[in-house]
Amino acid sequence: MSKIVILGAGIAGHTAASHLRRKLPKEHEVLVVSPNHNYQWIPSNIWVGIGRMEARKITFPLAPLYKRKGINYKQAKVVSFHPEGDADHPPYVVVEYVYGEQRGEKEKVTYDYLINATGPKLAFDLTEGLEPGSNDVYSVCTYSHAQHAADGLEKLIQKARNSEKPLKVLIGTGHPKATCQGAAFEYILNVEKELRRRKVRDYIQLKWISNEPALGDFGMDGMLLSYGGEPMTSNDMVEMVFRDRGIEWILGAGVNKVEKGEVHYENLAGEQKTEPFDFAMLIPAFSGHGFKAYDKTGEGITDKLFKGFMIVDADYTPKPYEEWKVQDWPETYQNPSYPNIFAPGIAFAPPHSISKPRKSPNGTEIFPSPPRTGMPSGITAKLVADNIIDSIKKGKTSLEHKGSLGNMGAACIASAGYGLTSGSGISITTYPIVPDYQKYKTTGGRNIKKTFGDIGLAGHWVKLALHYAFIYKAKMKPFWWLIPE
Repeated sequence: MSKIVILGAGIAGHTAASHLRRKLPKEHEVLVVSPNHNYQWIPSNIWVGIGRMEARKITFPLAPLYKRKGINYKQAKVVSFHPEGDADHPPYVVVEYVYGEQRGEKEKVTYDYLINATGPKLAFDLTEGLEPGSNDVYSVCTYSHAQHAADGLEKLIQKARNSEKPLKVLIGTGHPKATCQGAAFEYILNVEKELRRRKVRDYIQLKWISNEPALGDFGMDGMLLSYGGEPMTSNDMVEMVFRDRGIEWILGAGVNKVEKGEVHYENLAGEQKTEPFDFAMLIPAFSGHGFKAYDKTGEGITDKLFKGFMIVDADYTPKPYEEWKVQDWPETYQNPSYPNIFAPGIAFAPPHSISKPRKSPNGTEIFPSPPRTGMPSGITAKLVADNIIDSIKKGKTSLEHKGSLGNMGAACIASAGYGLTSGSGISITTYPIVPDYQKYKTTGGRNIKKTFGDIGLAGHWVKLALHYAFIYKAKMKPFWWLIPE
């Protein structure tokens, strides 16, 4: 019998647990350890954040589902990693319970295979004053944050009805190296649509602030895509969308401090500037959780497992930007020192950024970190699960299932406004996620036949359909596995 422990119950962790339980005989144990008692479909947070969808529509409790499906579950957080075990235990992790009568107690949880799907720490603390709900600044990174943002937006709308001067809304990234520009992009378009629907758009100045060097960079070095059958850069597409909606923008901005009604940032020219606001939603930096690891004697071996996030089969050799290549990116998400440990989704340490690193004259790095959310998280989690399943069935390590962000495509439906008849969505597919400048020399590192965009009501319908489809899939309802990652 094998015991597979999954740390985290987000998109990656829940996906891995679902496939493992479905494909493995019952004598093998699948155990999920997560501090969260709910599963949440994160892509729909933006609709919660404008008050158009209730948080209960994107969440459900994990414990009852896991009990029905034969998945063991502990509501706890991982504290430390012990991949060699000790004199009395095989490999284990120390976890601390966060709920119920056992709250605060610690336990050694042993494993045969370990999947680290803990995702990122939302590092609000890396930007002074960015804590959600303080200083009139909000987040949509979790459903509770998004609900707070909706409340703040409602107050802004009511204030706008009686204000003698235009109010200022600022949306984007809240750290010089923040990622997840896509979520902020969706949110600003949904806020703009909601302000029009509520008939206060004329009283609001809407502005985008981002560490991107250009609109549409998205931490992916931008894209050359096919739009309406003609080539168009993602920069031109996003600029077209923003201009059409009267959204202004500030680029190359590394936000370093937030005070009530004012953001402080440094730009790529090295200038220290401020931007006023009445309501802001800024994505924080994502960081590793600061986990520690120890060998069987108790000596620290954190550097064997972590480089901020978890070390996997990537090429981490320091080299100039000009020498970066798609082959640097991992394919199996297996830790090289401990082959029974894997890290799919956001939990793995990327070998480098995708967008070109940039510094201000003051030495401040201002550029997006690489995105690894959504579709890539599900795909990498499934391939890790399949490799563990094959290894158990064959009785030896099997890594036949592979998928690098350098040869993997992704589809994104960015909501541009909620409404069955008046909504809009921006549909973008890109292949590969990490541009291959050698293979696709003339099209910006991507296959333009598989990299395209479109805008319209149909995109909203697809986004809404995906919401219900993936909630259905996450609840493991009949034939859920037929829905692709």
